[in-house]
Order: sequence, then structure tokens, then C-alpha cells
Amino acid sequence: MIWLRQLLLGRLVRLAWLLPLAAVGLFTLISLAPIDPVQAYVGDRTSLIGPEQRQAIAATWGLDRPAPARFATWLGGVLHGDLGRSLTFDAPVAEVIARRFPTSLALIGSAFAVSFILGTGLGIAAAAARGGIADRTIRTAAVVLTASPGFWIAILLIALFAVGLGWLPACCAAPPGLTAEETGWLDSLRHLVLPVATLSVVGTAPLILHTRQRLVAFLDGPAALHLRAHGLSWWRIAFGAGLRHAVGPALTLHLAGAGELFGGSVLAETVFAWPGLGQATVQAATGADASLLMGIGLATLLFVFCGNLLADIAAHLADPRLRQASA
Repeated sequence: MIWLRQLLLGRLVRLAWLLPLAAVGLFTLISLAPIDPVQAYVGDRTSLIGPEQRQAIAATWGLDRPAPARFATWLGGVLHGDLGRSLTFDAPVAEVIARRFPTSLALIGSAFAVSFILGTGLGIAAAAARGGIADRTIRTAAVVLTASPGFWIAILLIALFAVGLGWLPACCAAPPGLTAEETGWLDSLRHLVLPVATLSVVGTAPLILHTRQRLVAFLDGPAALHLRAHGLSWWRIAFGAGLRHAVGPALTLHLAGAGELFGGSVLAETVFAWPGLGQATVQAATGADASLLMGIGLATLLFVFCGNLLADIAAHLADPRLRQASA
């Protein structure tokens, strides 16, 4: 497993310089944002808060200090395991992330699995029926979904399945008045369906087109033609040997798109009021909550890093030539 050790070492070295660079860049962007953190904290109580109180609020949260000094304080806290305190939720950033991460993970993980199964399966089906009606229908649907804005798909799903048919709830992770922990698993699944359906579009359409293209090349190759000469149908070849040929690259592509899934979760959680990190990101951005934005930003970077690392490992496991090159 020399290749795995070298791969992990190289990626960890990259992460070592990427984390501080991302932290500096993100803090700079937050500092340059035109939103006044004190005003965002005060909100509708502007008429009740005088200049002295505003200064006291700024001093309490360290907002009266220059940006470099605030960054140095934040960095010192991070080195001691303290991500700071959220201005929006008035709670430690680590606690906010830990409380909301499982909810986001359930959404992203479900969408990842659904989009992978649908994208790979429909891509293989399109390749098996290449040139036919099913192939053209699947490809057209994939192109349309790729070009469709996520918020439009979310609104369409809500209008159809929540408002029109009344089959599914339109928002939240639990019924009104209940927490996710107090909700049964069946009811939790019902609340999960529409957000997962919206987020799955992010990964399904590209996976369909990628898998189809790869399978068409395989089905036109000598191995598939040999199986065809022995009487196997194109569908059996596609979902037999073709599936084994396509699943590795499809998984690699899907894992590499982990960042897109997290980005899509921000939209899905906002539209469906899903209490995860995506919704917290929007609240932190509108409230100029630097500590929470920094914490979520670094957590997202680590999430994407892990996704890309798993994609690299999957690619090496699927292709012996990559393992030999890394040895």
C-alpha cells in the first residue's frame, strides 16, 4: 500500500498550506463585506439602542478592533481548539456546527446516494438503448435538469407535491411544534423527500451524461461485441460487464463533486427551512457573523477535501496504472 501512503502524505501537505490560505482569504472577504455586524445584531431594535449601547455591543464582540487584530485573536483561539462564539446564535461556533452537522449530513448523504444510483442507472440505460427513444428522452431530461436553476426545481416540487397533491410537507425537518428527535423515522423521511429530490438534481444530470458516454464507448469495444456474439442482449451486457466498467469512474466523479453538493444544500436548506449548516451559513452571512462563517467555511473545506481524497483513492483502486505510477 505504498501508493496509499504517498497519496495521503501528498494530500495532507496540500491541506497544510490550503487551510491557512483559505482562512486568510475568507476572513478578508468577510471584513470587506458592506454589512454592519452591530446593526445586524441589533436588528429591529435600532430605535431602542443608543450610540453608547452600540459601542458596548461592538466592544463585547471585539468588533471595535482592526481586522488584523480580530483575525489574530480568532487564529489564537483556533490553535487552542476554540472556534469563537457565534454572533447570530449566541453560542460557541463548535456547538452550532456540531448541532447542525448531522442534519446536513442526512440531507447531503441521502442526496449523494439517490443521485449516484439514479445517475449511474439512467446513464447505463441510455447507453443500452443508444439511438432509441429511451436514450433521447433520458439525455434530453439530463440536459434540461443541468440547465434548470435549483430554486426553480424546489418551487416546482413544492407546488406539485406539497401544495397541489398534499402528499409531502413543504418545509422543516419535523412537524410544527416538534423537534427532529421527537419525530418518528417515517415522518422524518417524509420531510426529507423534497429537499433530497431538489439536491439530487445537482449530481444526477452530469452523472447520467458521463456514464452514458463511457458505456457507449465500452459497448462499441471488442469485449462487449464478443459478449454480444454469444447471444447476450445489449441490456444484459450494459447492466452486467458494463456496470462493473462504469461504477468506478462514476463514483470518482461523484465524490469529486462533494463541494457542489454542499453548495446546493445551502439553497435546499434555505428554501425548505432545513435546520442544517446551509441554513446557518445564510443566517451568518446576512448577520455578518464572522466567527460562524469562518467555522463553517473551514468545515466545508475539510468536507470537500475528504470527498476529493476519497475520489482519488477510488480512482487508484479502479485503475492499476495509477497505483503503479504512485508506487
